[in-house]
Amino acid sequence: MGLTIPEEVLHASHLTPLELKREIAVMLFAQDRLTLGQASELSEMSQRQFLALLSSRQIPVHYDEAELARDLETVKTLGDE
Repeated sequence: MGLTIPEEVLHASHLTPLELKREIAVMLFAQDRLTLGQASELSEMSQRQFLALLSSRQIPVHYDEAELARDLETVKTLGDE
């Protein structure tokens, strides 16, 4: 699905299309509406780059016990291969 942003909105925001996408990604991630992977993809940045962007804005990364458990299980599974 594509999204069309009127030129006058871009002009008024003083942002490029990519900058606007990144602003939207940051906002949705901060609201816990996008995962890190989804926000990174939307922003056209690697996860590492997106994490650096979040850090520069002092936005915490959402990481709870359930995510830690999933990550530990993934590491265990990868170690068994």
